[in-house]
Amino acid sequence: MAKSSNRNSSPSVSNGRRPAHPYPGKLIVIEGTDGVGRSTQAELLQNWLAVEGYGAVLTEWKSSELIFRVIDKAKSKNALNTITFSLLYATDLADRSHNLILPALRAGLVVIADRYYYTAFARDVVRGADPAWVRKLYGFAVEPDLIFYLKMPLESLLRRIITTRGGLDFYESGRDIGMSTDLYQSFKLYQSQILFEYEHMVGEYHFKVVNAGDPIETVQKVLRTSVKELLNADAATASDPPTPKLRQARSTHR
Repeated sequence: MAKSSNRNSSPSVSNGRRPAHPYPGKLIVIEGTDGVGRSTQAELLQNWLAVEGYGAVLTEWKSSELIFRVIDKAKSKNALNTITFSLLYATDLADRSHNLILPALRAGLVVIADRYYYTAFARDVVRGADPAWVRKLYGFAVEPDLIFYLKMPLESLLRRIITTRGGLDFYESGRDIGMSTDLYQSFKLYQSQILFEYEHMVGEYHFKVVNAGDPIETVQKVLRTSVKELLNADAATASDPPTPKLRQARSTHR
């Protein structure tokens, strides 16, 4: 059986949010468990920013050219133990940070991250990693300017995934860590623990909670309103022009 969340194993998990990054660009994170519609919302937000005249870069979890094939191969063989799982995904974000996220922020672009290290904070802990160790592992990554958490109840999430995909994914259901031999029961057990970890982070990292069960257009409107407030506030206090109009870019592998 998989270990349950060991959040209480360490007296001090983290100090919450880190200092703000010093770059002119903005880092916007869209978090949430599997199936809540993050990728759809991230793409819509990027397109809207382009129409508004902002350079926008979209980066996705496990999309590093350096490492994503290694992760896929290891997962196909069910060869990822807790530590290996953590280190490979940290390498993915480290490579994207160096080659995409930081250069874009330095250039004054808006970076939209479809998942960020909060995904690891949830998944790795559920898989048995120490929370303080995981947070220290991702100490290289810059602090986002805005974090959306798309939230959906477990039963609604299960219905959406089965309806849209026709079935459940092995890793999304936590079958690799042996929560249950029944795929549906395993999904419920695994995702309920993931949701617990996200709920713990809402206050710790000041997530903006968004109801992912609302229509796509409603969710997108909430995201755009908050992003516009962030960009307008930045433009009002900066002496330089707002984020330049540059061609969109994005990483392509999931």
